[in-house]
Amino acid sequence: MRKFLAVAAMAASLAVPMLAHAQVPTSTVDVADTGDTAWILVSSAFVLMMAAPGLTLFYGGLVRTKGFLAVMVQTGAIAAVASLLWVLVGYTLAFGEVTNGWLGGGNAWMLLHLGNVRANTQIPESAFVLFQMAFALITPALMVGAWVDRARFGWVVGFCALWSLIVYAPAAHWVWGGGWLSSRLGTLDFAGGIVVHTTAGVSALVVALLLGKRAGYPKTLMLPHSPALTMAGAALLWVGWFGFNGGSALAANDDAAAAIINTHVAACTAALAWILVERFAVGKSTSIGFATGAVAGLATVTPAAGFIAPGSAVLLGLAATAVCYPMILVIKHRLEIDDSLDVFAVHGMGGITGSILLAFLISPSLGGTGYAAGMGMARQLVAQLAGVGVVGAWSAVATVICALMVSMVVPMRVTEDEEREGLDITSHGERAWEFD
Repeated sequence: MRKFLAVAAMAASLAVPMLAHAQVPTSTVDVADTGDTAWILVSSAFVLMMAAPGLTLFYGGLVRTKGFLAVMVQTGAIAAVASLLWVLVGYTLAFGEVTNGWLGGGNAWMLLHLGNVRANTQIPESAFVLFQMAFALITPALMVGAWVDRARFGWVVGFCALWSLIVYAPAAHWVWGGGWLSSRLGTLDFAGGIVVHTTAGVSALVVALLLGKRAGYPKTLMLPHSPALTMAGAALLWVGWFGFNGGSALAANDDAAAAIINTHVAACTAALAWILVERFAVGKSTSIGFATGAVAGLATVTPAAGFIAPGSAVLLGLAATAVCYPMILVIKHRLEIDDSLDVFAVHGMGGITGSILLAFLISPSLGGTGYAAGMGMARQLVAQLAGVGVVGAWSAVATVICALMVSMVVPMRVTEDEEREGLDITSHGERAWEFD
């Protein structure tokens, strides 16, 4: 009897911790996938590389020597202020708890109370925050190309800080954060055709109109001082875009691989098509044309990269050249708007074109991933047009408000003498090159 009681007591003592452990639901312990997490961390670095050094070299080579350093400083300062604001409040406005569909809840301000794993993914929410931060910092930096040689540095930083909260964060919530455009209308944007390129492109055009033309434009030729730097910047953008679009799958899987293939195919097609058009239009194929064509193709495929087949990516590359090349001529020569480095014509129109064509190319008959339940080609087209229209309109109106608000404190434009001498010296007291 004593032996029986001893054995029973031992069994009970072993069973208690086992039962206690069994009472903890495994669903409460969220474990991230290490492979997915590693891919998102690498993709975040790729996107940061797109901004610095990619975008700085791409834009810097296109401006005059005396404005090269100013472009680099502006891009760096914008990336820095946008990153800080993202941590403070931007992330929670864009990706906080969904409330009314217009702005995210305040649960994650200062990145407090982040989840162990981001909902509907297998990556830590901190990794998701980092990846989305890279998008938030490069988007306003794209606009630098619209105001080179004439915008005051203090105004640039103040405007982009306000813009990132008033334009970018709401647009990101509407489309990516569970907001009303995606949840109610079904608007799709794989990696930023609407959230990144439409917002930055439209806003850049508005700022160019508000600032006015550079002194002497368009009579005075504003030739690029270093096409070689522009080519190097385009190459960095091209590589970084693999993380931009491939990382938007939020997993290291077939969707990421397909997005990267489509990204590369569209860029190759657009670059070759662009220099072919140049050959007939101006008699020569240029390095600037190759670089611009590649970027146009990258911007155009971005909203659709993970939803389409490679054959459709070829079509988007051709569409990029067919739309963006003549748009540059319309903006600069017909309308004489000094969008200095063609931000709207390339990034804006590229993103808009890809976002609209997505409605057709996502069709399973064309090798696409197919429509969501209850959606078809017609409904998807309406959703895409609504997304582009609403975000574009909001970007235009809010940009005017942000620009004028900041100009009450810091003037938008430098003086004519400062512009003539160059912003490298007048704004930063330095020269990018020892000899001018």
